[in-house]
Amino acid sequence: MGTIKQGILGGFSGKVGTVVGGSWRGINYMRSLAQTIKNPRSEGQQTQRGKFSLSLELLKPIAAYIRTGFKNYATKQTAFNSAMSYIVKNAISGNFPDIELNFANVLVSRGNLKQVANAVANAVHGAIEISWTDGSGYGEGNANDVAMPLAFNKDRGLAVFSTASAIRSAESLTLDIPDEWAGDKIVVYFGMISADGTTVANSLYLGEVTAQ
Repeated sequence: MGTIKQGILGGFSGKVGTVVGGSWRGINYMRSLAQTIKNPRSEGQQTQRGKFSLSLELLKPIAAYIRTGFKNYATKQTAFNSAMSYIVKNAISGNFPDIELNFANVLVSRGNLKQVANAVANAVHGAIEISWTDGSGYGEGNANDVAMPLAFNKDRGLAVFSTASAIRSAESLTLDIPDEWAGDKIVVYFGMISADGTTVANSLYLGEVTAQ
């Protein structure tokens, strides 16, 4: 119970509801009660933390890419947080301690621009080659849209990418990767952005390849 010492307009000491009053060096103060968390290491909380941790392992190495890839979803939150929210909701499954990231369900870019068709990724010595069918001329796609390839090294947690590569009509590109990646498992994504940088396409998952 709180005690008022100096009348109704004075300070008080003790607890009143969710507020605690007191005095320090003659100065009256109030603070809210600290909230207690029941079982802070519950399975649900550990599962949520595990999902955030998995998404961070993917997103941190590609943060610069995400700023472009999720730029159209950065109105009420950052592009990075928007991408994390999407991945946690759509690409991570399971409960602690068995939590799994499904790379095929990940989007590293998101938007309404038309994607290319028949995109394929292959590993060659020191590079990833990607080919596709233009598909412009109808819908929300233009021949001068710009490709955004991304290669994520699952074994090292590193990535190589470009947000300004070949144009859509080129129908192929080569993305160089470090020689020391030879033998590593590489997940490949393919995004597109309009030439004026205003519109982005949903990224395509091109599968996993072994670096040569």
